[in-house]
Amino acid sequence: MTSERISQQAFFGVSALLFAASAAATIAGCASMSSMGDMPMPGGWTMSMTWMRMPGQAWPGAAISFLGMWVAMMAAMMLPSLVPMLSRYRQAVSRTSETRLARLTALVAMGYFFVWTVLGMVVFVLGVALATMETELPALARSVPFAVGVVVLVAGALQFTKWKAHHLACCREAPTCCARLPAGVSAALRHGLQLGLHCSYCCAGPTMILFVTGVMNLRAMAVVTAAITIERLAPAGERIAQAIGAIIVAAGLLLIALAARIG
Repeated sequence: MTSERISQQAFFGVSALLFAASAAATIAGCASMSSMGDMPMPGGWTMSMTWMRMPGQAWPGAAISFLGMWVAMMAAMMLPSLVPMLSRYRQAVSRTSETRLARLTALVAMGYFFVWTVLGMVVFVLGVALATMETELPALARSVPFAVGVVVLVAGALQFTKWKAHHLACCREAPTCCARLPAGVSAALRHGLQLGLHCSYCCAGPTMILFVTGVMNLRAMAVVTAAITIERLAPAGERIAQAIGAIIVAAGLLLIALAARIG
């Protein structure tokens, strides 16, 4: 067995372990949130305790706790589609004189998840701000079911845009789409950051859906993970993304109709 094959097997083995650990941490975090229950809100919906501080907890502690759950969740959701991209990167780098394959791959992954961590900070601030307004303004809270339908509708419409197609192509074709082949430590980190940006842009619609349907909702996470993975790895990814978009648009219209009926 060649050293290259051993290295590749070790890469997939470590990736599998990371996926299993992040999935277990995500399930545990969701179970912990579910045990606290949700807060009934005007308009017939419930607010997740994700956006609330625990008794005696300061906001910095709440933010750190959320980011820990967010990073674990993103690792579980993104690794199925990230691992093939990292594998292609490793194959491209192995054809050069570079020998620090494991270290460079780790740096690409670090850059990638750094982007998602920053996005998690933004999501937390936005989620807390909206939750505060919804608890203080009953009229705003009553409009949430309708707003959720609109957000889902917009998320579905994004699947049909050239913007989505461009970033999806970059995720499917990496590393060739992002730049010249990254070689060296700093270039590998930049490549990871670029890949993370393309991925976060490509996942804008699914992330919006996850935000409004419940960040720690296991069923929503499973559906979003499947959609992201299929459009990245299956043949004719753009057509699949549009088919997913059609389903999301239909779901958004249904949610709007239900909200209007209840209202």
